[in-house]
Amino acid sequence: MTAHLTRTAPAMARPSLWRSRNFLLLWSGQTVSEIGTRVSGVAVPLLAADTLGAGVFQISLLTFLAWLPYLIFSLPAGILADRVDQRRLMIACDLGRAALLLSLPVVALVGHLTLVFLYVVVALSGVLTVAFTVAYRSMLPGLVPAEHLAEGNARLEVTENLAQLAGPTAGGALVGLVGATRTFLADSLSFLVSAVTLLLIRRRAADPEAPGPGRVPVRAALTEGLGFIRRQRILAKVLACTATSNFFVMAARSIDVAYLLRTVHASAVTVGLVFSIGSIGGLLTGMLAARLTALLGTARTIWVAMAAPGPLYLLMPLARPGWGVVLYGVGMAAFSTNAVLYNVAAMTYRQRITPAHLLGRVNAAFLWFSYGAVPLGALAGGTLASQLGLRPALWVCVLGMWGAALFVVCSPLRRMRDFPAVADVTRTS
Repeated sequence: MTAHLTRTAPAMARPSLWRSRNFLLLWSGQTVSEIGTRVSGVAVPLLAADTLGAGVFQISLLTFLAWLPYLIFSLPAGILADRVDQRRLMIACDLGRAALLLSLPVVALVGHLTLVFLYVVVALSGVLTVAFTVAYRSMLPGLVPAEHLAEGNARLEVTENLAQLAGPTAGGALVGLVGATRTFLADSLSFLVSAVTLLLIRRRAADPEAPGPGRVPVRAALTEGLGFIRRQRILAKVLACTATSNFFVMAARSIDVAYLLRTVHASAVTVGLVFSIGSIGGLLTGMLAARLTALLGTARTIWVAMAAPGPLYLLMPLARPGWGVVLYGVGMAAFSTNAVLYNVAAMTYRQRITPAHLLGRVNAAFLWFSYGAVPLGALAGGTLASQLGLRPALWVCVLGMWGAALFVVCSPLRRMRDFPAVADVTRTS
C-alpha cells in the first residue's frame, strides 16, 4: 500500500510555478471567474430583496438552493471526474454557467423575471459548480509537482481572497450603477474567460494510476472515497471539523445581507465594502501561508488556524449602524484568515496521501459532507432568523463557527507539529 500512495519526485529540480504555463492559465482563469462569482454573491440576494421583494426566509433559500447540489451530486461527480477528461468537463461547466447567468438579464428584459426563475438558475448553476469543483481539485495535482502543491493551493486561496476583496465591492457598485439584473452580464463573461484559459492548457492531469476507476462498479465507486477517508483517522477529524464549520458559516451567510441591510441599515455599496474588508485577512494570510505553515508546522497549522481567530467572530453580531458596521468586516477578516490557512494545510495533506485514481472520489466525498452541510446551514440560518430575529440568530452562528475547532483541537493533531512522511501515514492507515 505504501508504494501505491507514495509519489517520488525526480532528482532534477522542478521549475517554479511562475514558469508553469498550465498552472498560470488555470490560475488566471480562476481569478477572473472568482471575481465574477463574488459579484453574483452580492447581486443575487440584492436582486431578490430589492427587485423581487423577497423576505428573509426566501433570501436564505437562494443560498440553500446554491449549495444543495453538493449534497445530491457530489459523489456521482467524483466518479465522473475520475472517468472523463477533467479539463473538458470544466469547460462544459463554465459554458453552462455562463448561459444560465446570461438568462437573467434576458428574461428581465422581456418582463418575466420571477423569484421562482431565479431559484431555478441558482440551483442549476449549483449542479454545474459541483462537477467543476470536483474536477478542478482533482486536476491540480496533475499540473503541479508534489513539492509545489502547498504553494499552488496557497496561490489559489490568495486568488479567492482577492476576488472576495474586489468582487463584493464591484458587485455593490455595479448594482447601484446599472441594476442587479445587468450585473450578471459581468459574471457570465467571467465564466467564458475561464473556459478560454482551460482550452489553452496544453495537457490535462496525469493519467490515473491502476487500478483505474473504470474497473470498479458504479455502486462500489460511489462509496470508495468515503471508505478511504474512514480509514484515515486525521482526514476523518478534518472532515468533521470542516462540515461543522461550513454549516454555521453558511447559516450566517444566508442572513448576512439581510442583517446588514435591515438591522445595521447599510447601503448596497456599504455591504460590498464590508465583504471586501472581510477578505483582507485571508488575502494577507494566503501570501504568507507557506511561511506560517513552516513556522507552526504542517499538522499544528490546522488546529491553530481553526481555534485562534475565534474570539474575533463575536464582533459580527455586535455591528451597529454607522461606523459600527466595520465590526462585521473585522469578524469576517478573522474567519477568512482561518479559512485560508486551514484550507491550504488540509487540502495539501489530502492531495498528497490520496492515490491519483481515487482523488476525484475522495474530493467528492469531502464535498459531499463538508459542502453538503452548507444548504442545511443556510436553511437553519433562515429558520433561526425568522424565529429569533437576525441578531440572535447571528450569535448562534458565530458560536458554532468557533466551536467547530474542537474536532481538530481534541484530536491527534494537537500532539503533532508536522505530518509524517506519506509512506509513514499510509502504513498506519
